[in-house]
Amino acid sequence: MDALYSCNPTIVSSASPPIPLAAAWARSFSPTPSRPLLNLAQGVPGAPPPQQLLDRLAHCTADPETTKYGALEGDDPLRVALADDVVRTYGTLQGAHPVGKDDVVITAGCNLAFYATMLALAQPGDQVILPTPWYFNHAMTLEQLAISLVPLPCPAPTFLPSPSRCAQLVTPRTRAIVLVSPNNPTGAIYPPELLREFAALARENKVALVLDETYRDFVDGRPHGLFAETAWREYLVHLFSFSKSYALPGHRLGALVASHSLLTQVSKLLDCLQICPARPAQRALAWAVDGTRPWREGTRRELEARQRVFREGVEGVEGWEVVTGGAYFAYVKHPFGSSPSQLVAARLASLAGVVVLPGSFFSPRLPGDDAAQDDRYLRFSIANVDETTLRLVPDRLRQLSELWPSLSPSLGDEA
Repeated sequence: MDALYSCNPTIVSSASPPIPLAAAWARSFSPTPSRPLLNLAQGVPGAPPPQQLLDRLAHCTADPETTKYGALEGDDPLRVALADDVVRTYGTLQGAHPVGKDDVVITAGCNLAFYATMLALAQPGDQVILPTPWYFNHAMTLEQLAISLVPLPCPAPTFLPSPSRCAQLVTPRTRAIVLVSPNNPTGAIYPPELLREFAALARENKVALVLDETYRDFVDGRPHGLFAETAWREYLVHLFSFSKSYALPGHRLGALVASHSLLTQVSKLLDCLQICPARPAQRALAWAVDGTRPWREGTRRELEARQRVFREGVEGVEGWEVVTGGAYFAYVKHPFGSSPSQLVAARLASLAGVVVLPGSFFSPRLPGDDAAQDDRYLRFSIANVDETTLRLVPDRLRQLSELWPSLSPSLGDEA
């Protein structure tokens, strides 16, 4: 028997997580030792963290002190370590107070950092500008909070957002512009000069620039100079995830770096949402920020090599094209004309044993914008598999291409 009570209609009408649907497609494939399932759907680390970090996690977990409540904003050693890392990564504005622990709040994952930031910035009916293709959890958050999501289409082949087009979308109800670089899902890396233009736009309109840099440790060189070139506390909200950089997604730690005025409001929310972030991982990561730096640099180089292997392999398959790629992701254009990406992803999983996510999971339907609605893209995550596995992908794509003319043109049961 189902419940007699009702649920919040705003939540009921919001989107459901898409990963379980991709898992259902995977279950319809029958793997064999010579033809294993290749899961390139979810952006997760492909290997555990170094043993030194695992050992420290075990030691910290066994310490009775970490079973107690910690500071609402996170434990000071990790906040200090992350603040120092931000200064090292981005630089600091000459003559200004550098990023310090009081600018940092640790959260139970970067998704929670985004959720709390949106709650602190906007109320139902306010607007937030979100480039599309977008990270689906960002869109889901805004739907659940009844914040009006304003799409900023980013057309192929670069999938870069346009500051001038964004400026046309800003209204008195706009509370934030959200950017993700390196991007999820496209893998596009936003040039520093582009981010500088968005910073100027945000400051001019007195709105927050929320910059999700979950994958910033996989960029070669300084991602941008906003911390070193501007009075960043006036407009910038920097989001970060320890899950990807340190291969600890199960420990759920993220962070946001922002002004004191925003963090004061965020802290009120976190007192209800998390009380405090998980403490054993915080203690271990306070060491790992510096202690695993060479390992993280090696991971970055490995991902760059995987991107090259993947691109070279896919480009050898007739009709398939890697349009953009960076950090964890590659955005691939399929050759099946007007066939929707969800149909192609379903068949790629069920018939060829390659699980990916369709571009439609990351994009809205916008009337009158056909170029931005070209539904021929698939997101491949190249981070959670090794090069040997990636080299198997081209043959699977060829197999699907050979089967395609004999298949029904409709989605049918595969949806």
